[in-house]
Parts: sequence; C-alpha cells; structure tokens
Amino acid sequence: MADYSITFARSARKELERLPTAVVERIVERIEGLMGNPRPPGAVKLQGNKDLWRIRIGDYRAIYTVDDSARVIDISAVRHRRDAYRSL
Repeated sequence: MADYSITFARSARKELERLPTAVVERIVERIEGLMGNPRPPGAVKLQGNKDLWRIRIGDYRAIYTVDDSARVIDISAVRHRRDAYRSL
C-alpha cells in the first residue's frame, strides 16, 4: 500500500507563505503526516461539503480533499481557525 502524494492549491501555498516560519514548520509536519494516513484521528469530514476534510494544527486548520483512487491529497486551504470556513 503506497503512501499518498500531496498537492497544494495555489491559494493554500500563498496562505502558508504569509505565516511565521515556526508555524509553517508545524503545519507542514502535520500535512506530511497525512501521506501515511489521510484520515488520522481528529480529522473531521466537513458537513455540507461532499469531499472536504480538516485537521486542526493549533489555531490553524488545514482543509483538504482525498482522492483514494489516485492516492492524492489536495490541500485547498490553510487558515487561522476564525477564517477557516469562510468561502469554501
């Protein structure tokens, strides 16, 4: 069983670039952990959205989709919790 690959939406990459380095390191570490298990304990499927999942990373949320057939995780947003669910 091969690991999943990770892709970032352009907007998610820009959101990460605006954050402090220490926060980015923590977020990237958790996102890389999704490669072995795309639905870890604590991951929540978002209601009202067919394929969106989220993981908590301190005050930040990574929102993503999982394509099991292609074994790809697409990170669509990395935002502070107060902004995480706007315009999804």
